[in-house]
Amino acid sequence: MLRIYTVSLRVAADAADAADRIGRKDPDLARQLRRAAASTPLNIAEGAGSLGKNRRARYANALGSAYEVAACFDVAVAMRCIPDPGPDVRQRLDHVIGTLVNLTR
Repeated sequence: MLRIYTVSLRVAADAADAADRIGRKDPDLARQLRRAAASTPLNIAEGAGSLGKNRRARYANALGSAYEVAACFDVAVAMRCIPDPGPDVRQRLDHVIGTLVNLTR
């Protein structure tokens, strides 16, 4: 399993914490954040068990979901549902995205 899988699980936990707060003001956005945050490690795991083009496709799906998590954070901040999640959360998410970008090239 890729080391990034563990980081993506931590991002999922960060997203769950944020979704709890977002859900008080925007339940739909909170659900979307939870789905995207869960999809990232699930697709990383699926990619690790795949071969060839299927592996790259699963990592590309994980990348799309990670970008969606970032967008959900951005929208939630813009709509004043939550304060900015902070540099630690952003750094973990950037690490996941950066690794997945490299894996999908």
